[in-house]
Amino acid sequence: MKSQKGSLLFLAGAGMELSWLYAWATFIIASILHRPFPLPEAIGTFALAALLTLVVQGSGWRVILILGLQVFGLLLAISRIVHVLFYGSHPFFDQWWLLTCFKQPKDPLEWFILIIILFFALLFWVGGVTLARRSAAYLTVCTRFDLGVTAFFCLLLAKFLLLVKGGIDIQDSTPELLLFPFFIFSLLAIGMARNQSSAQRDFLSGYQGIGVIVTFTVVVLAFSGGLVLLFLPYLSTAAEMGYGVLRSAAAPLSHILVAILRFLFMHSRSRPETASPSSGSDEAEFVSSTESSWWTELFEKIFSWGFLGLGVLIALILCGLGMWYLFKWLFSRTTKSEKRKIQWSLISLWALQLWSGLIHCWNKIVRRVKGYRSAVQLYNALLNWGRHSGLPHFLSETPTEYGVRLRHQFPTLKREIGLIVEALNKEVYGEIVLDEQQFTMAKLAWRRLRSPIHWPSRFKSWFLQPGV
Repeated sequence: MKSQKGSLLFLAGAGMELSWLYAWATFIIASILHRPFPLPEAIGTFALAALLTLVVQGSGWRVILILGLQVFGLLLAISRIVHVLFYGSHPFFDQWWLLTCFKQPKDPLEWFILIIILFFALLFWVGGVTLARRSAAYLTVCTRFDLGVTAFFCLLLAKFLLLVKGGIDIQDSTPELLLFPFFIFSLLAIGMARNQSSAQRDFLSGYQGIGVIVTFTVVVLAFSGGLVLLFLPYLSTAAEMGYGVLRSAAAPLSHILVAILRFLFMHSRSRPETASPSSGSDEAEFVSSTESSWWTELFEKIFSWGFLGLGVLIALILCGLGMWYLFKWLFSRTTKSEKRKIQWSLISLWALQLWSGLIHCWNKIVRRVKGYRSAVQLYNALLNWGRHSGLPHFLSETPTEYGVRLRHQFPTLKREIGLIVEALNKEVYGEIVLDEQQFTMAKLAWRRLRSPIHWPSRFKSWFLQPGV
C-alpha cells in the first residue's frame, strides 16, 4: 500500500510540474511559431528523464556512464521535438530531415527559435531529473506548488503586459486552461503528502467497502480530470479539424466564405524591414608612432614574450589540474543504496503477481472448458464467490463454519451453499466418492449461485458488511 501511495504521489507531482512547464513552453513557442509546443513529446521528455534517473539512482555506476546515458536520452528527446515541429511530414527514422537540419543554412531568427526550443527541451529534461531525485515530503510539495503558482502568475502578467503595452494579442488559450489540471494535481499531491504516516488506518466496521470505493473514485476522477484538462488543447485541435472537414463537405461554396472571413478578420503581418546597409564610413587615420631605438624594441619583445610564455604555462597547469579532477570525478563510482534493492524486489514482486494472475486466468479458462470434476474445485469456486461478494474466508474457519456465515448473509441461497459444503465434507473428510447424482446436484447448486439474479444481494453485501 505504501508503494502504491508513493507511485500516486509521484504521478501527481509529475502532473503538477508538467502543467506549469508546458504552459510556459506553449506560451513562448506559440508567440514565435504560432503553434503550440508538442504535448506528447514534452511528456515523453519529462518521463524519460525521470525514468533514467530512477534506474541509475543508487546503482553504484560510474559517473561517466550515467552522464552518457543522460546525454543520449536528452539528444533523442531533442531530435524528436525538432522533427515534430519542423519536419513532421517525413518519418522520424529517415536520415533526410536530419541531414537537412544540419546542412541547411539558417538566418539569425531561425537560430534564435532553435535555441528557444532546445532551452525548453532541456527544461523538461531537468524537471524530470529533479522530480526523480526530489523528496516527497509535505513541505517540498508545498514549495513546488508555490513555485507553480508563481510561474502561472508571471505568465498571465506577461500576457497582460504584451496586450496592454505592446498591443500583441496571443490567441492561444492553452496556458490559462492548464491552470485547472495544475490545481487538481497539486491538491492531490499535497493531500497525499500530508497523509503520509506509518500509522495503520482502518475504516469503521461495516463501511470498509464504501470507504474503499469512495477513495478509489475520488482518486480516479481527480487523475482522469487532470489528464483530460492537460490534453484539452490536443482534443480541441482534433475537434476543430473535424469541424473543418464537416464544414468543407457541407456546402460547395464554403471555400469562398472562408476566403471572405479571412480577408475581413485576419490581421496582416508586417514583415520587418531589412535595414539598409550603412554608407561607407570614413576611413580612420592611423598615426604613426615615433621611431624608437633598437634596444627599446628588443626589451619590449622580451618583456611581451616572457609574459605570454608565463601565461601559457599557468594556463597549461590549470588545464592539467582541471582535466585530472574531471577524469577522477567521471570515473568515480556513485554510492550504492538499499533503496535500489527494494525497487528491484518490488519489480520482481509485480512480475510474479502478473505471472500468477496470467496462470489464474488460464486455469479459469481451462476449468470453464473442462468443467468442475471434484467437490474440492467447487468449494474453491465457492471461496472466490464469497470473496467477491464481500465475505472472504478466514484462515481459522472450517468449511462448515464458513458455510454457516455465508448462509446467514444470503438466506435465499442456504440450500445451494449447503450442498457444496456437504459435498466437500463427504469427499475430503468422509473419504466418500460422490456418485454422479450427488455431484450433479452440487454443480447445479453452483450454477444457481452464479446466476445474475443474485447480483443485487451480493452487491449489497459487498458494501454493507455485518459488524464483527
